[in-house]
Amino acid sequence: MLRKAIPIILAGLLSVSSILGQQDQGKWDFWPSYYKRYVGTTAFMLGNLFPDPPSLVQLNIGYWVTEKDVVSLEAITWKYPAPLGIPFGSSFGEESEEYPGSIREYGVGVVYQRFLWKGLYTSLQVVPFRRIYLDEADETIQKGFQLFSTLRLGYHVPLFKNRFFIEPSIAATYWPVSTNVPAEFKAKDDKWNNYFLGEPGLHLGFKF
Repeated sequence: MLRKAIPIILAGLLSVSSILGQQDQGKWDFWPSYYKRYVGTTAFMLGNLFPDPPSLVQLNIGYWVTEKDVVSLEAITWKYPAPLGIPFGSSFGEESEEYPGSIREYGVGVVYQRFLWKGLYTSLQVVPFRRIYLDEADETIQKGFQLFSTLRLGYHVPLFKNRFFIEPSIAATYWPVSTNVPAEFKAKDDKWNNYFLGEPGLHLGFKF
């Protein structure tokens, strides 16, 4: 799963961002008026290079409405073999907790980001997902819908004179609606919460 690769990706990219972020950071403006737009993604797409890849693809397009308010669209697709509510711990990553197949999701959502102090920010994301339930042979069983939300706290680190940025964060996720779930998948989901606390994030992007 993607979460298995998170510690390695985080350690590598945060080390790089720490070095680069120290270069003349005090001279940079976090919200320059001449860079109001950005395109970005998540560094966790690197998880696609690991065994059992999540086939994660994400694209963010955003706009600074004010110096402290950013709105963006997020298009995302990924695939996962086990309930999202499994916490980090003894049951995390165990094959016995996996679905008899997997779930592929496609969604386009909205994100509102508010800067609180310098690069410290909080954001709220809501994404409606089209879900495709797959068996172990990757054949479609049925289709459904999920409403997924994320409350995030993070820090915006400008790089290369503010043309690029990286945003390490921590999040609470919550999915109140999941429809048309196959009985075998639902039995796995019902063992866990429909929320996850402490999900790490690592976004990056280019401003223009």
